Amino acid sequence: MTSPSGNSSSGYADTPVEADSERPMSQEAAIRILANSVHRLNEAVSRAVDSGVSVELIRTARYHSASGDWGDQLTPMIRQKN
Repeated sequence: MTSPSGNSSSGYADTPVEADSERPMSQEAAIRILANSVHRLNEAVSRAVDSGVSVELIRTARYHSASGDWGDQLTPMIRQKN
């Protein structure tokens, strides 16, 4: 849930645009989307833990672009109390 100020009730806020960045706008936009998604992921992990499960994020793959850049991809491992 987002308040009028743009902050969610959990304290997370959208990542602001870097005014002084030398990156192309397409990279800035991609970074902003990634950062916002990570904030939402962290919020979801907190909710899952609060509901009574343990969550571990495991790197299950590494994505490579044709230009040599890479990024880790994750899979959640959920553990429940016995």
